[in-house]
Formats: sequence, C-alpha cells, structure tokens
Amino acid sequence: MTGDDIVSLGDKHVGEPYALGALVPKNNADYKGPWDSADFVSWVYYQATGILYGCDSVDEHCDFWDRDANKKGQIVTIEEAKSTPGAVILRLAGNGTVGHIVISDGNGGTIEAHGREDGIINSVVDGRRWDMGILVPGVTYNPNPISPFRPPTVTIYRLTSPNMVSTEIGKIQAELMRRGFDTGGVDNIFGEMTYNAVRLFQNSVGLNPDGEVSAFTAAVLDAK
Repeated sequence: MTGDDIVSLGDKHVGEPYALGALVPKNNADYKGPWDSADFVSWVYYQATGILYGCDSVDEHCDFWDRDANKKGQIVTIEEAKSTPGAVILRLAGNGTVGHIVISDGNGGTIEAHGREDGIINSVVDGRRWDMGILVPGVTYNPNPISPFRPPTVTIYRLTSPNMVSTEIGKIQAELMRRGFDTGGVDNIFGEMTYNAVRLFQNSVGLNPDGEVSAFTAAVLDAK
C-alpha cells in the first residue's frame, strides 16, 4: 500500500463528525464517526495497510503516535511530510494538554479530524504549529518536490514550562473572563487555569479544544 492510498481513504470521510476522545474500532471498515484526530489517522492507516500504529490494540483509543514514531517509525521534517502524500504531521501533547495529528495530502494540504464544529476536513499545513513529520514503516511513499513550510506568523499562546508571559495573554484572559471562562484573574501569565479556560471556550464554539490560542482561536474569541 502507498501513501496515496492513505490520502484516498481519508478523503472519503470528509464531513463526518468529530468527538474528542472518541473510541474508534480500528477493525470496523464501515465506521463513519465520530472521530478524534489520533484515532482517525490510526484507523485510516489500519484500514488502508493493515498496520496498527499509534495505539495499543485494534479497539483502543490512540494516544501513542509520538511513542511509535520514536521507537519504530521514521521522523522527518515538516517540509518533507508536507510534500509526501500520506505522511503524518504531529503536534505533541504536553503534560495534561491535547495534541493534534493530520494526514498530509502531499501538496501542502491536510485531511484531519479538526473539531466538533466542522468534523473531518481538508485544511492546510502552513501557518500552524507542528513538532514532527512521520513516515510509517511498511508504507510506500511517493514524495513530491519539497515545498517550504511556512510557520505561524503570530505567537501561539499556550501552556509551557516556564509559563509564557505577555500583555497579549492578559487581553486573552480578560476576554475569556468577560465570556464567563475563569482564568483565575488577569495576570498576563498563561498558566493552567488559562489553559483550561481556553479549552472550555474552544469546546463551547466547536473548535479543537487543544488549549492553544492560535490566530484562528484568537480571531473567534475576538469575534464573539
């Protein structure tokens, strides 16, 4: 099986629903959702190739793409993954935070379980925060010419150690508080209470509840 098979199968599920923490039966070829991001990618890989990757059993929730990439996968740059049909692109989860994972279409686009509002969608690689590209052993990939990755042009506010500190975070906290999401006050520090408030806000409007204030989340927060 090839990476193009991965893309073809993933595209057939665009429009299906999303649910954070959904338990997806990897051996059910007729499954139509709901999906979360990691389970969607693992299901597509299992159905297209028979390879069980990024999870512990056929019916178990997936939370192990980082583990498998480091132990038995091939980690590549974001540029390589962006230009390789079927490659996987991962944003790592930190302690207590939510990661995100997508399938690359090889032309700068993605297939992904994005959020409750829009479900499985086609989106883009550029302008987002990613940690690694992944190629799965046993799959034949046919990469296109390398296309440069364009990282975010704005700061993505998120939970880090040490905590991020900025007056912009204070503006985010004030807006969240105004909408009823408790950040513990306005102190310009992106700590756990602010992270939790961001997640609750994202979930309330159907965004992927990853707790990160990207340009998209900031725009939705400001627009409400």
